[in-house]
Amino acid sequence: MMRKNFFREMLKSGKPTVGTHVISPWPGIVEVIGHTGAFDYVEYVGEYSSFSLEQLDNFARAVDLFPGLSSMMKVEEQTRGFIANRAIDAGFQSVLFTDCRSAEDVRECVRFVRSELPEAGGVHGFGMRRGTGYGGYGTLAEWTKAMDEIVIAIMIEKKGAMEDLEDILSVKGVDMAQFGPSDYSISIGMPGQTGSEAVQGAHRKMIELALKKGIAPRVETGTFEQAKPYVDMGVSHFCIGWDTMVLSQWCRQQGKAMREMLGAGTPKS
Repeated sequence: MMRKNFFREMLKSGKPTVGTHVISPWPGIVEVIGHTGAFDYVEYVGEYSSFSLEQLDNFARAVDLFPGLSSMMKVEEQTRGFIANRAIDAGFQSVLFTDCRSAEDVRECVRFVRSELPEAGGVHGFGMRRGTGYGGYGTLAEWTKAMDEIVIAIMIEKKGAMEDLEDILSVKGVDMAQFGPSDYSISIGMPGQTGSEAVQGAHRKMIELALKKGIAPRVETGTFEQAKPYVDMGVSHFCIGWDTMVLSQWCRQQGKAMREMLGAGTPKS
């Protein structure tokens, strides 16, 4: 029997969702997160990481250890169809597509996820991979339904995407949208000016239009305190923190303090 898509169930019921980012493909990180019981899903930021197909299987296996925990794969632009298919077939239940510039780009992303049933309109073929028990459980009907349940999230991070925002948020199959201030600032010729009104105004516009059209806006932040202004706007879906950044900050703070206590001087960098 195909595993229930807990992320989809939460969206259907209108419940808020909270995830966290993981850049390391080590399954042990997933277990550490899962044992806290604090998150609804783990986003593997594949766009920023190095991984093998076997590691995708093991990452998804670790998620399956925790009832109610789901998984998301962040997919880079150039290989989006291949990676999305292999992540889903490994057991991931959501895909976050990056770098879309138009509604047609987004429609292509949806096609990569959905099955080739005429009514689904996709191009994702059945495979004897982990998500199907290597072909050993679940019927084809169950599998095609499971592909309909995969949660599809879209990054709005390009000038073209903002210009085509109305049509993008009208694409059938899009469940979530997230603004990307860094890439957006580059695409409008203002690299690094993520706090400018040109960038933050676009972010607010995306959130407001997504809410109006019934698409769930998602925001990523470093801490829960940073989420408050977006909660006030009506956002209820967040992904907070990155494993590598948490480790870096801890090392800098604790290592520096320990060296000062020992009179060992400040760190070299």
